[in-house]
Amino acid sequence: MQIDRLDRKLLLALQKDGRLTNAELAEQIGLSASQCSRRRTQLEKSRIITGYTAKVAPDKVGMDIVSLISINLSKHDEDIAADFRRLLNELPNVQDAFALTGEMDYSIKVVSANLDELSDFINTILLKHPAVQNVRTTIALEKIKSTTSVPIEIPK
Repeated sequence: MQIDRLDRKLLLALQKDGRLTNAELAEQIGLSASQCSRRRTQLEKSRIITGYTAKVAPDKVGMDIVSLISINLSKHDEDIAADFRRLLNELPNVQDAFALTGEMDYSIKVVSANLDELSDFINTILLKHPAVQNVRTTIALEKIKSTTSVPIEIPK
């Protein structure tokens, strides 16, 4: 699907507030509410808009530790790697997971209630996986920036 200038404006508005009604979108981007509805539906169907969520502050729900964990696999067998990826997708405290090029194979962002929970996660889940060779953990001291927004250029 090709997206035009108005689609881009719609996407920017929804990234700022995914709860906007079609009438509110129409007012912001200069279209009718029915046109906004049609465009939003098309963006959803084409998977350009992949969903709507509430942003929850981890520390406000008792998840005070944010850590970034780099993981090296000892084996790069296709089945074992697929099993490891499945594991990462099933773990609710893994917020982000990336396969990497370079020295490390994966990097994950994990939230934990405390250091004991983080240690338990590393020792009983990650290091117990047959493909994991080693992990390197960094604990975040302060969040400087966090966004799920994608920079979208609006052509003139």
